[in-house]
Amino acid sequence: MDNSIFLAKFWGWYLIIFFLILSLNPKRIKQIFEDLKDEKFLIVTSLITVIIGLLNILFHNIWEPNWKLLITLIGWISLIIGLGLFILPNRVVKWLQFINIKFIQVIYMLLFFIGLFLLNIAHNIIIY
Repeated sequence: MDNSIFLAKFWGWYLIIFFLILSLNPKRIKQIFEDLKDEKFLIVTSLITVIIGLLNILFHNIWEPNWKLLITLIGWISLIIGLGLFILPNRVVKWLQFINIKFIQVIYMLLFFIGLFLLNIAHNIIIY
């Protein structure tokens, strides 16, 4: 299977599942930010985020102006946030909380539609 299609399926399902979990249980968002105050949780989270971002970039670093760029950007954003959480944890957690408070509805709807778009690309549901 092509790496781009595989990652479109992975990120598509991940984003849809993430959206549904946070929509059905909004308390989970607050719990995640509370857990980020625990240094052990923060280190594990940042390392996992770095690994996922780095693997995404190593297998898919395509800078073409099409849907593949979206997958590459997801990998780079993951790597940058993971490194930020590891290097400057307090600043990055505060920044993430600020973004989450100010743009929560926009962000989650954007995640949902990006997930749908990637699943559509991977499964050719709607041909355009």
